Amino acid sequence: MNISDAARHSGLPAKTIRYYEDIGLITPERRANGYRDFSDQTLDRLRLLAQARLMGFSLEECRKLLALNADEHRASRDVRALAEQNLASVRAKITELQALEARLEGLVAQCHGDDDPECAILDGLTGTAPGCAAR
Repeated sequence: MNISDAARHSGLPAKTIRYYEDIGLITPERRANGYRDFSDQTLDRLRLLAQARLMGFSLEECRKLLALNADEHRASRDVRALAEQNLASVRAKITELQALEARLEGLVAQCHGDDDPECAILDGLTGTAPGCAAR
């Protein structure tokens, strides 16, 4: 199958597939004319990459997941450890986003949203609002 077919079946853009090839995450075969030929095994790797990236795994973690997936003698504890590490990272990002949400909600609530040039949001972003500490 060619790259456009692989893109359609994996849900990844062709540009991303080329990038994954450039960094060695996949190695599609090459036809005599130089075109990539994606096997079912390579397509499975692309699907794994697509899903892992959606779940927040880094490229290096994806590399480890691919290696573990290819290893018939892998220990599931190794896969679980990677997933637990990623879960902790996702939870930390959620906490950061919740703090960001609260800060932004506060700024929006302070803004009058009228024709007056005074802007609590800009003052908050620049740290010039009364009692505002720049972060």
